[in-house]
Amino acid sequence: MTEPKPGPCPHRHGRQQRQQLWQLAWRTPAGWLALGLGSGLSPIAPGTAGSAMALLLAWLWLQLLAMAGWPILWPSLGMIALVFVLGVLASDSVCRQLKTHDHGAVVVDEFVGQWLVLLLVPMSIGGWLAAFLLFRLFDIIKPWPARAADRHIHGGIGVMLDDVLAAGYAMLVVLAYQQLMP
Repeated sequence: MTEPKPGPCPHRHGRQQRQQLWQLAWRTPAGWLALGLGSGLSPIAPGTAGSAMALLLAWLWLQLLAMAGWPILWPSLGMIALVFVLGVLASDSVCRQLKTHDHGAVVVDEFVGQWLVLLLVPMSIGGWLAAFLLFRLFDIIKPWPARAADRHIHGGIGVMLDDVLAAGYAMLVVLAYQQLMP
């Protein structure tokens, strides 16, 4: 059995594949999650759109925790772990249906990566902007081992893992900044 090849960016495919993406996003739970609640359907920079959606969802999550009077860290780590596991399953299903390794429209991995970085920054516009920009930078340039994971680990785990590794780099920069600028 041959491995699927990496998929094109969502704005570079034909009408038939756009229709297939829309059907996946709105008719299947796996598609809805894998395509980032529809944010991966953005014709321009779907990964960035997915990260922006992750910010919105994180803000809503924090409001919910505040209303319930719950702490932030442990419920958030639990939610990130749950979305990681569901993201592995959902992205694996969608990539198989699309016959690709990691389609550009699959952005649930951006949710997990972005949320990990948000755990370390202050809940402020500046903190969240820094988290957003750092995560996007490392997700785009994919330094080793993120690039190796992206190229060599297939299936849903490969889709999710490279973004977790990119988040790790962004988190290291945040931690270094916090140590140097207390």
